[in-house]
Amino acid sequence: MVIIAFSEKTSKILPRILCRHFRHCAPILCNGNDLVMYQFIRHNHIEQIHIKPRDIEILRKHGWDFIYISPGTTIHNLNLSHIYSCVDLSKRAIGFKNRFIQRPDALYKYITRK
Repeated sequence: MVIIAFSEKTSKILPRILCRHFRHCAPILCNGNDLVMYQFIRHNHIEQIHIKPRDIEILRKHGWDFIYISPGTTIHNLNLSHIYSCVDLSKRAIGFKNRFIQRPDALYKYITRK
């Protein structure tokens, strides 16, 4: 299963200017009971954070929104090269290739429309 987490807060300057509602997104990949959040830092620098279901509830209380995608899908090999934004990382995690979606808001609207 893949979970996409969206946040209204970010430390980066460009998303604060360009993005309206959601300013950051991060994919969470589930393999059994193991949850790994892939946090985009900068080009070719992505941190893997191991979290627990309790951590998702804590993030939800701090303003994060979660979308659960394809409960039967598991991704074992996530290619982390040539990723330029958090949206690129999230689109690659769910296997989505629309190059016109470049902001977390647009990705959120596209996913919730389906």
